[in-house]
Order: sequence, then C-alpha cells, then structure tokens
Amino acid sequence: MSTPEKRTGPLAGVKIVDMSSVVLGPFATLIFGDLGADVIKIEAGQKGKAGDMMRYAGASPTGDLGPIYTSLNRNKKSVQLDAKTEDGKAAIVALLKDADVFFHNVRLAGMQRLGLDYESVKAINPGIVYVHCAGFGAGGPYEKRQAYDDLIQGASGFAALNAMRSGGDPQYAPSLVADKTVGLFATYATLAALYHQAKTGEGQFVSVPMLESFTFFNMVENLYGETFLPGNGKLAYSRSINANRKPYKTKDGFIGLVPYSDQQWEQFFDMGGKTGVFDDPRFSTYSARTENITELYAIIGEVALLKTTDEWLTLLDEANIPAMRYNEMGDVLTDPHLAAVNFFQTRTHPDAGDYRAMKHPVEFSATPAEIAIDPPRLGADTETVLASLGL
Repeated sequence: MSTPEKRTGPLAGVKIVDMSSVVLGPFATLIFGDLGADVIKIEAGQKGKAGDMMRYAGASPTGDLGPIYTSLNRNKKSVQLDAKTEDGKAAIVALLKDADVFFHNVRLAGMQRLGLDYESVKAINPGIVYVHCAGFGAGGPYEKRQAYDDLIQGASGFAALNAMRSGGDPQYAPSLVADKTVGLFATYATLAALYHQAKTGEGQFVSVPMLESFTFFNMVENLYGETFLPGNGKLAYSRSINANRKPYKTKDGFIGLVPYSDQQWEQFFDMGGKTGVFDDPRFSTYSARTENITELYAIIGEVALLKTTDEWLTLLDEANIPAMRYNEMGDVLTDPHLAAVNFFQTRTHPDAGDYRAMKHPVEFSATPAEIAIDPPRLGADTETVLASLGL
C-alpha cells in the first residue's frame, strides 16, 4: 500500500515508529494516523505470520484483518521485522534515525535486551520523543508486572463500582475501557512532548503507566468523600453508583433524560402530573437532590412510564430538557444524526472487500483528519519502506 503524497491533517510530516500492539497503543497511533502522521507499524514474526495478535481476533475475509484490528490500524504502514535479528535491528535503527516519535508498549527490560531502550535510541536520535506505555509506574512494587485491561479495571477500583451499585459481585465493564482511556492519555502525552520538541528541539522519555492513568480517570469523581481530610469513608459519586441511574422505561421502550436545572426539573414533573415534587425538602436544592438521588430516580421512573418515547422526546425537546432516544447496539448503525454526519462510512479494501469505517470524530477547519490508507495486511509495506531506507 502506498501513502498519498500529501496528507491533510495537523500532524502531516510527523514520523512515528510504532512498536505497539493489541489495543492501547494502536488506539493512540490510530489517532496520530488520522491526523496525518506517517505511522510505521513494526510487527514481529516471520513473513506472513504472527504480527499484532489483534489481527486474529474475530472473523475476517483475509484471516489477518480481524474487525478490531481493522478499526484500530488504518492510516498505518505495516513493516514486518524481527528485532532479535541483525537485519531486523538494523532496519529499526534506520527508521529511528529521522523519526519524531518512537512509540511502544513493550516492557522496558525487553527493549533493553534489544538495545532499543531510551538511552540507546537517544544516542541514535537525540531529539526523539520516546513514548513507553507501561503497566505501572517506576518505583512501585508492581513496576515489573504485566498489565491488561481487566487487571487495571480491577486494581483501579473501577470494577468495584459495579458491586457498589448492584450490591453483588464486582464486574468488568463490557468495553476495553482501560485500554482506550489510557490510549488517550498516551495521545495527549505524545502531543505535548512533540510541542516541546518543536519549540526547543529537545526530545524526552515519556512514560504512560496504565494503573496510574486509569486511577486518575476513575477517581476524578469517585474520590468524593475522601477528598478532604479526614475523609468520611464515602468513596464513589453517589449519583454514579445509584442502581436507578439507567435509561428509563417508557410506554413503548426506553429513554435517556437528564433534567438539570431547577426549572427543568419542575417542568418535567409538571409534564408528568407530579406538580409539587420540588416542595419536598428532599428535592428542593441540588445538594438535597444529590443526597436523596435514589428516591428522585424512582419518581422519574414512575413519570417516564406515562408516555411513549416519541411523546417524551417531542415534549422534552420543546421544553429544552436534555433527552435522547435509547439505542440498542444495532440502532447505533442507523442513528439519524450519525447518518447525517456520515459517521459510519463504507470503504473498499483491496483484499478484504467492503467494510465499515468510522470517520474521525474531531473536526479541524484548516487541517482536516482523513482516512487515507486502509488497514494494511501483515508486512504489506515492508519492501517499500526498506527500499526507501536503502536496505
């Protein structure tokens, strides 16, 4: 596959050597690629075999373009190299000589054995931004452990929120939420280091630890009663862990609704024939509603049952009260707003045929993101990239 001569995104001209795999790292480098960076994805293994394991998660027309891999790895070139061999190591070194970023999620001990640790790479390219997506930060007892999404959801307290909400056993969220969230941390960290590099010419080592990053994300609202010392033991935002915080059942389906201001609450209850709810001191102020959220949600549930989803949406839109239709997963594919903005797009892969792609969600007026390269087959760009290096 070839890269178009000119990319339109704000990162056009930035070269990123990417040795990440699975979800966390590829989610970050997906964003860089969408924004115009030249992302060279190094995959291990012998020719035509192995590579990023997510290639083989789920059925695909080619056998090596699994659905998750396909979503995460457009706008990248696939170069298959074995860093343990002399030729493979030489090719990686050649790629790094003029790279702006070296991005990976390999444990540092392994990179040191390969001679690709920060100090070694810095000797090749002093201005490089070296980004390491780690499981845990340096200096703690977990530093050398492996980390995966499930483990981080459990260790960060995130899985405990489900138990606090249901009164049952802890559960993992049905999404790779830790991987993707920490991938966003890695994205902004890389961009910040690139900005510093652009201003000063100075590169640096950037560590993005999963546990610390995801705990930061989780505890913003859930530190709650332990924010001020001495704490009161009330961890987790009461509204978030309330079992009644969910889409509300209507006469014919479900709806999401969030009256926010005092006026919106009063209007909503008036619509449902519950005039005077706010005369109750339990609900008369924001702080009181927070403390009595279970009872308030129960009343919302009673009121929501009185009308159909469409009836509610019409009334709530007219009153400017925030509300949304509840979508099953399949409904998302045909959501009228997403259709209007062309969010899901049909593209044709030269080997896999037609597939569904999601457009980059962020709009740039001067430097638009784009899908310029379809997800590459394993090693599809090896010969072209090596030839460009004179190898």
